Amino acid sequence: MKVLMSGNEAVARGAYEAGVRFAAAYPGTPSTEILEEFSKYDGVYAEWSPNEKVAVEVAIGAALAGAKAMAVMKHVGVNVAADPIFTVSYTGTNGALVIITADDPSMHSSQNEQDNRHYARFAKIPMLEPSDAQEAKEYIKLAFAISEEFDTPVFLRSTTRVSHSKSIVTLSEPEPYIDKTALIFNAEKYVMVPHCARLRRVEVEKRQYKLKDFAETFPENKMEIQNADVGIITAGMPYNYAKEVFPDYSYLKLGMVYPLPEKLIRDFASRVKKIYVIEELDPFLEDQIKALGIQVIGKEIFPYTNEFDPGVIRKAVLKEGLPAVAYPERLSPRPPNLCPGCPHRALFYALKKQKAFVHGDIGCYTLSYMKPLEGMHSCICMGASIGMTHGMSKAMKEKGKGKVVGVIGDSTFLHSGITSLMNMAYNQSDALVIILDNSTTAMTGMQEHPGTGFTLMGNETKKVNLKELTSALGIENIRIIDPFDQKETQKAIKEELAKSGPSVIISQSPCVLFKRTAKKPKPALKVDAGKCEGCRACLDLNCPAIFWKKGIKKEGSRRAGIAHIDETLCNGCSLCAQICKFKAID
Repeated sequence: MKVLMSGNEAVARGAYEAGVRFAAAYPGTPSTEILEEFSKYDGVYAEWSPNEKVAVEVAIGAALAGAKAMAVMKHVGVNVAADPIFTVSYTGTNGALVIITADDPSMHSSQNEQDNRHYARFAKIPMLEPSDAQEAKEYIKLAFAISEEFDTPVFLRSTTRVSHSKSIVTLSEPEPYIDKTALIFNAEKYVMVPHCARLRRVEVEKRQYKLKDFAETFPENKMEIQNADVGIITAGMPYNYAKEVFPDYSYLKLGMVYPLPEKLIRDFASRVKKIYVIEELDPFLEDQIKALGIQVIGKEIFPYTNEFDPGVIRKAVLKEGLPAVAYPERLSPRPPNLCPGCPHRALFYALKKQKAFVHGDIGCYTLSYMKPLEGMHSCICMGASIGMTHGMSKAMKEKGKGKVVGVIGDSTFLHSGITSLMNMAYNQSDALVIILDNSTTAMTGMQEHPGTGFTLMGNETKKVNLKELTSALGIENIRIIDPFDQKETQKAIKEELAKSGPSVIISQSPCVLFKRTAKKPKPALKVDAGKCEGCRACLDLNCPAIFWKKGIKKEGSRRAGIAHIDETLCNGCSLCAQICKFKAID
């Protein structure tokens, strides 16, 4: 049967067809849908773990018990999970373990665009990279087969365009599930104290030699000899782009991007006159091929940054004088914005009034850095806001030098903010942390987390009480607010900033899009044209429902327009009404 699937859906299907019944992840674009789709299959266990490190450790435990296990995350999640990943490369897996890294060239929803192919080389773990949904389904199956054959974890790398674009996928019957789980006692293999780790380090190198030989005959490393004047070495989605622009040239398409098939690359080089290496981000393939003594053209003409498309490749190669198929220009970009009625907008509007330096974190609320809210002044990675707030407060020593605030979402706090808040209490920061509790992991699509009371599988479970947890970490000054009560919110922020020692405000209001906990929308508000003085204060909220109508002149006023509310977008949150000095909104 053939169906239309995204790359993420295809990975989930391929894992199920391969007999995988165990998976763990932390949601992160562009990887999120993989586990959501996998959880829908019969007889599987899938969980949202509190963070990527935990997800990998959970999957390792299942693999050591003999299961086929999968851990899923976006590219920056591998940073969080790197500690166990590097060591499980030494121990091996017993069952099978595949780690999916969904990279994000162009940073569509990320704070960097690191190239995670380097992790494969660094950790000495083989990596496969599909170029479309059909390959995504097949490659995940191949990844599990390689893991079982070589007793190694395996990376499967996708990129945003592979993860989210759709193509035709041919489904296969799933393998019959066979429960092979059992306790295997082998301390020398699995206890990585120095003595055992030194022995396993040797085994890793032996495995590398075997994998290099395997790469030479790996069927997804494909040579396509056509016009021998030009040869292109590529992998993943850039293969599709290159084929669209240069359909008649020769290709070496690599399905396994680490380790590389050195003999196959030399063979290909001997068959063509000139070689281009087309790859997004770093010269990962290019540098290794040049190290073989093979002359290729790569980053001299292709950009280091952002994802490619046929137009990018065509523009780069046209400089070389090669003919190429025409490709249309890009569409104009559209900036993101917080939703109408978003509780984060209310919080950051109040926070801006205090003129504090705000260390932000990863979530929808990161969008508050933009004008006109301008409510965030730093953002590094998940969980960093609290540690950075503590560091800045200690460096400045006195609150009088400036107000410092750390802002973090509920899911992000449980992901990697707990230990930093404990550190603030332990080392007594004079700073304020605000936890934005909207009852979900909103930015990646409303996933559950330990603070929602429900699991990925839909089961009701223990719910973390953020106030009690914060208190247990040693914070004494704690208060809960509703951000849509602007008077109380501004008062609470001002008072907590004035106190000595660490303080926490929990801003509680559910995401407007989350059905289970979201408040029922109130009637849309309207602007009274007779009362509006055109002060534009409501526009400072940057709410998509509010816009400016030009050309309306009020007698006795200098204004040349009034505010207007789109009733199809407004959900009646009342924030704009609270800040209107002329009571023109109701």
